[in-house]
Amino acid sequence: MVDRLPVESELRSLADKVERLVSAHVRLHEENCNLRAAHAEVTQERAALVAKNEQARARVEAMILRLKALEQNG
Repeated sequence: MVDRLPVESELRSLADKVERLVSAHVRLHEENCNLRAAHAEVTQERAALVAKNEQARARVEAMILRLKALEQNG
């Protein structure tokens, strides 16, 4: 029985390490999912801002064209 103590101790140690690895895996998996969701949200926000920026640019260009036309006619 004295010979089994080091083996049992090693097995307990390995089991603890495996348990910690599984816990770390679960935590990292959840974190990864959260980061992917946040990335998707930021990507959508960016697309919306790019679209708004394009609309504003088009409006400004249209105003500039109208002002130039008024300038030439006036």
